[in-house]
Formats: sequence, C-alpha cells, structure tokens
Amino acid sequence: MQLREIAHARAGDKGNISNISVIVYDPKDFPAIEKYVTAERVKAHLSEIVKGDVERFVLSSLGALNFVMRDALAGGVTRSLAIDAHGKTLSFAILSLDIPQST
Repeated sequence: MQLREIAHARAGDKGNISNISVIVYDPKDFPAIEKYVTAERVKAHLSEIVKGDVERFVLSSLGALNFVMRDALAGGVTRSLAIDAHGKTLSFAILSLDIPQST
C-alpha cells in the first residue's frame, strides 16, 4: 500500500532545505511508519530531487516522523527555476512511498 493510506504530511521550506512531517491518522499505524519510512528509503524515493542528506526525527507522542532534507529545493524558492518543487510538492511525493500492508 502507499503511505498516503495511513498518513498525511505537512511541509515547510527554508532556503534549500525541505522539512516534511509524516503523521499517522491512527496511532496503531505508527509502528509501521517508524519501521518502514526510514531516512534511507525517503532519500532513495526522492533521489531525483533531494541531493543532500536526509535526517529523520521520531515524534512518537505525536504519531509522526519529521524529515529534514538538505539540498532539496534546487537552490531554494527564490533561486529555483522549477514551477513548484518545494515543500508541498515533496510532501505529496513522500506519501506515494510503498510500505507493506499493516496486519
């Protein structure tokens, strides 16, 4: 299944850094995203866009993961020639990540 089936995302950007939080709808699904939505998988999933490091922060009390992605916005909002390759677009892209069906 795709991550969007059990979670939603919020995004922000500053300069050339994108910050995305993935938040489960139901707390019972948090162990699945904690296990399968790793910094390595997010970096691989967004490899054509995110050129720098990806750090993951676990916010278990909120049922959320926060990802800080460096060199992810083609130089930043004011420098990029992209129409909208910024935070919101990346948050939608991260939600297409495939994860195993919860049991």
